[in-house]
Amino acid sequence: MSLKLPFYMAYPMPLAYDDERVERRDYEYMKSLYPDMAKKLIPFVEEECDRCECPCSMMYDEYPDRLQLRMMCKRICDKAKKELKFDMEKDGSMGDKWLRELAEVMLYQELYKRRSDNRRTLRKYY
Repeated sequence: MSLKLPFYMAYPMPLAYDDERVERRDYEYMKSLYPDMAKKLIPFVEEECDRCECPCSMMYDEYPDRLQLRMMCKRICDKAKKELKFDMEKDGSMGDKWLRELAEVMLYQELYKRRSDNRRTLRKYY
């Protein structure tokens, strides 16, 4: 006796492309778990990445320039300080250093995510 599979079970390829949706949902969930300070910085990091995103951008270089990344981070911190009115006088240079380092880590994470998304879309299927 020959068991025939239904058509949708014989060709399960659409399920192979579901990984991207699962990864995006997981990434968004992890971002929702960020501490309050990091959640306030997310829009500034994303805005800076959006501003620099184009096909020939340095963010897609094999080895992005460290100076350019630091300049991006400085723009993020300056804008965040201005718009969120952080009180850095209480903490002095230590608070400024922590903000800069947090913004730098978040920027690198966002760049990594965008670079991997870009590589995934450039992948050719023959």
